[in-house]
Amino acid sequence: MSSTNNSLWARFKAVPLDNPLKTMFITVVVCLVASIVVTYPALELRPIQEINKLNEKRKNILQVAGLYEEGKTIDEMFDRVDARVVDLRTGRFTTAVGVNFDEIKALKSDTLSKPLTKAEDIASIRRQSFYQVVYLIKDGDVTSKVILPIHGYGLWSTLYGFVAVNADGNTIEGLKFYAHEETPGLGGEVDNPMWQAKWPNKKIKNKDGDIAISVVKGGATGDYQVDALSGATLTSVGVNNLVRFWTGKNGFESFLEFVANGGLK
Repeated sequence: MSSTNNSLWARFKAVPLDNPLKTMFITVVVCLVASIVVTYPALELRPIQEINKLNEKRKNILQVAGLYEEGKTIDEMFDRVDARVVDLRTGRFTTAVGVNFDEIKALKSDTLSKPLTKAEDIASIRRQSFYQVVYLIKDGDVTSKVILPIHGYGLWSTLYGFVAVNADGNTIEGLKFYAHEETPGLGGEVDNPMWQAKWPNKKIKNKDGDIAISVVKGGATGDYQVDALSGATLTSVGVNNLVRFWTGKNGFESFLEFVANGGLK
């Protein structure tokens, strides 16, 4: 067997380097080895990457809730956070799915999501899952605020973030985006802490019960307006639309009414 292998190897080496079959064989072998070298570490690192991704999301939840502190572990700070699933059709908690359900897969299922009409879809998301994971911030046995997931289209991308709402169901306590591809220095200023600081204490609904929160160009005033991003009109419009969508009747409106009426007690 060894002599046969040596003979085959000798014959292969004897083939001219410019032989098309030899060139193709070497190329295939090199590609195969390279793919193994690249794929193996990726597979080995995937669990670590998933943990890091989860912790980054949890960090953003803590930040929008005003709970994040340097020097403390994510697990330690997350002790005050209780994840629950809300059925948007009822505005109530549900155990129909778990807090780790895959919303991306849900959007492909007619039993877990629905298409939005053009009139409904002001956030430009096309489909909406019936179920959303919300986060309750606990002060002992009392829920002080709720963190709602939000997303919608800006200028170049879908923005994914969270809005923190007081237990009164109407006062915004923070807004933060954790993923988007908006233009740095323009729409990317949604990440600017100075702009984010304009959101706390704004009201979602006016005294008539209508959704009143809005992002406006030219100087925001009162309890319901936030200044638009300078030079980023379309991103500002996108943020305006997605916030109004997710706090409105097609989003968390029923749930926020449930919260306002003491449903978390």
